[in-house]
Amino acid sequence: MKPHIGALILAGLLAACSNTPTVKTDSDPAARFSAYRTYTWIAKPTGGSPLTQQRIADGIDAKLKAKGWQLAPDGDVRIAAHVATQERRDYTTYYNTMGYGWGWGGFGPGVATTTAYTYEVGTLVVDMFDAGTKRAIWRGTATATLPDNSDATPALLQASLDKMFADFPPGSAPAK
Repeated sequence: MKPHIGALILAGLLAACSNTPTVKTDSDPAARFSAYRTYTWIAKPTGGSPLTQQRIADGIDAKLKAKGWQLAPDGDVRIAAHVATQERRDYTTYYNTMGYGWGWGGFGPGVATTTAYTYEVGTLVVDMFDAGTKRAIWRGTATATLPDNSDATPALLQASLDKMFADFPPGSAPAK
């Protein structure tokens, strides 16, 4: 029984360390997504490395193709995407006490140790515009802490696109 408890604790720790993107989408309720069948890139993804830009474009193309949309020179919808990164800093303070005693009048000084953590957060933004009216019809954003290991970036990007396009087009049945 004890080996199973250790495995459960390890699984819980690994799950807590996983990096899940926060995804938000917004759409124009007046847009008739059922009428759209084709799209055109007005601005290929910008920001990040060229490999990341290529993965984003390929990933969005694959998601839209799976929804029945086709890339066309003069599509019904215009798409633009970009990536922004921001360095953030968090501080963690641990309070330790030394000495002995109970309640008021205990003996010993308190010691606090503060550690600063610097990490990078990336945001992917995908915008869609109606080609005829030039009005914005949909926006998806995905934000996540970027992994230190670049080998993990494609999986994080895929998870972001999966969540972003799960209920696309708006009003469609949720993906299962």
